[in-house]
Amino acid sequence: MKPPAPLFLARRGYRYRRLTDAARLLPVLGAFLFLLPLLWGGGMTRSGVIYLFTAWIVLIILAAVLARLLAAHDARAREEGEGEAD
Repeated sequence: MKPPAPLFLARRGYRYRRLTDAARLLPVLGAFLFLLPLLWGGGMTRSGVIYLFTAWIVLIILAAVLARLLAAHDARAREEGEGEAD
């Protein structure tokens, strides 16, 4: 008799999917953050410009962190795949 399929995904695969989801949503978050000052009204004041550059830097940092995590996961998967082939 065949054992039942597991109810939950493997932890690594689940984390990888959530990381890719976060990477896909990052441009949407960026668009929201950049368009938010339009809701404030009052034009581009000094605080608005500071906000935009801060949001820009935060998005760059988030993209770098996600890229590093995804690259580490890909490297780990490649190593495990090569190890199984031997």
